[in-house]
Amino acid sequence: MKASHEPAQTKPATSTTIDRNRSAAGRLGLDPRDFERASRGLVATHATGVIDGPYGPAWDIGRYDFIDQIGEQAPDTVHPSLWRQARLNQSHGLFQVDDGLWQARGYDISNITFIEGDSGWIIIDPLTTETTARACLELANEHLGERPVRAVIYTHSHADHFGGVEGVTSRSAVDAGRVRIIAPEGFMRETVAENVVAGPAMARRAAYQFGPQLPVGPRGHVDCGLGKAIPPAPPGLIAPTESIGETGQELVVDGIRIVFQYTPDAEAPAEMTFYFPDKGWLCMAENCSHNMHNLVPLRGAQVRDTLSWSKYIDEALTLFGSKTTIMFASHHWPRWGTEDIARFLSKQRDLYRWIHDQTMRHANQGMTGVEIAEMLELPPEFLDEGHTRGYYGTLVHNVKAVYARYLSFYDGNPANLWQYPPVEAGQRYVEFMGGQSELLRKTREYFAAGDYRWVVQVLTHLVFAYPGNTEARSLQADAFEQLGYSVESATWRNAYLMAAQELRQGPPASRPTRTAGLAKALEVDQIFDAIGVRIRSEDVAGINAEVLWHFTDIDQYWLVRLQNRALSASPQHGEQFSGTQVKLDKDQLVSIFSGTTTFVDAIENGDVTLLGDPAPLLSILGNLDTFQSGFAIVEP
Repeated sequence: MKASHEPAQTKPATSTTIDRNRSAAGRLGLDPRDFERASRGLVATHATGVIDGPYGPAWDIGRYDFIDQIGEQAPDTVHPSLWRQARLNQSHGLFQVDDGLWQARGYDISNITFIEGDSGWIIIDPLTTETTARACLELANEHLGERPVRAVIYTHSHADHFGGVEGVTSRSAVDAGRVRIIAPEGFMRETVAENVVAGPAMARRAAYQFGPQLPVGPRGHVDCGLGKAIPPAPPGLIAPTESIGETGQELVVDGIRIVFQYTPDAEAPAEMTFYFPDKGWLCMAENCSHNMHNLVPLRGAQVRDTLSWSKYIDEALTLFGSKTTIMFASHHWPRWGTEDIARFLSKQRDLYRWIHDQTMRHANQGMTGVEIAEMLELPPEFLDEGHTRGYYGTLVHNVKAVYARYLSFYDGNPANLWQYPPVEAGQRYVEFMGGQSELLRKTREYFAAGDYRWVVQVLTHLVFAYPGNTEARSLQADAFEQLGYSVESATWRNAYLMAAQELRQGPPASRPTRTAGLAKALEVDQIFDAIGVRIRSEDVAGINAEVLWHFTDIDQYWLVRLQNRALSASPQHGEQFSGTQVKLDKDQLVSIFSGTTTFVDAIENGDVTLLGDPAPLLSILGNLDTFQSGFAIVEP
């Protein structure tokens, strides 16, 4: 039965990997009550576990049945601690957390929370995509009684906490005032920064972090640490109607009192937690979850403020801890009981503070981020609980994140200030090491000795210098694979196994990236910011162009300039302009920007009016880059 899960090109664990995983299994001793917490209050499960999406199934929890079939004993190809987390994340369904409070878990990487208000549902974090959110709302309505949605709360600016909003409400309902959308101050700006301006690069890197292209099975994808998987469907976005910008701010939402804690630059640049004073409930958003979190994710993001993050948890404990009887979050399972919650929050607080303080202690003694990450080890206080172990973030890359936040990428040694890029460096390293054959001979010896870290580090030079060397690619893939089998972090496992897969099969097919779902909610200046990132500097030397854009639906005028090879946009107060003008609806700009239509087609269809000389407009639109989704990562 196990063999049916194994893709043909993968290889079994080596004896070295097996020994390492068995040794780790003997050092776990984690809280068995997590399994009770993860399954407590089950009301119902989705009838099939399969949720259709625009590109086929957006979710199929049955793909992971092999985890239940194998049971408690981890296979040789999965770190035993990660296997435990994967088993915990198998719990799926609609769960009652308390009277009037339910969560649907296990149908997306994140949780969707349903609160019974006076006249309808208050929904917290409507998942990543419309289809999974809609399916969870239907599950709640079916088993708890159908209620209209009265409010949606976005806890923070990551797509798995707002992307499914159109599965639980509509723009028309929000515009008509029938549904409130509440988010932390700065939400829209930070959403754009993470998902539009850097979206194409981040999406490609996220494929390594979450591993959606990996085959599911003991030698492939087993979990994401933070949840089971990411649904392969695009996120949407409806802009908030209300913002929370300070701690202590209180709202009554459909009859339910909520006191907010504003926590910017913690797990997300825009984030908030909140307390329900009449219920004793505390929502910790994603500032606390049942694993060590990322201080910077592998997909890329702004480095998080670890010190503030720790202090926010302490503030939540101080403000609400003694009155809290139930704590729930945007991932994983809740905690019940004031004392247990206080212990949980205290250890989460101290974990992030310890990482911060010890990193900077050693940095101030002259050690570099790489050196500190290699030297620091989690003390026993954090190894005896699953929620402080590195299933999602890891101590190694979190230490480097803290170092980078304070001291940048540069470690202070001028030898590292201006290094050669991978191809040029690779060619020189291969020559220094005696050529391709000699380098391969030596790395095979290190592979046999189980030093897989060194094998992948050295072979990177050979693969980038000579990407057609199939023996080098194969050996590096084998080493990446063994690293993936033996790491506790789900994201590291996914990254290593994705690297192995792409070395063997090549990167995925490239296609133009699309951002239509998010672009609909952007402000005009944010759209122009994203367009500016696409200007091909080498092709616009000496060009000076100005175009006045009139957005007739919102009656706004924007002057867009291409000057000194850079695009800028500024609001105007009228149409007194003698140059090129464009008249259109804002949504039409979104359609053009996202690639669902072209400027020429929009003019021909009468959706855009162009006045004056078209040359300045062509100077801008004719010099935009197209971003592709499948660029190479582990090869040139």
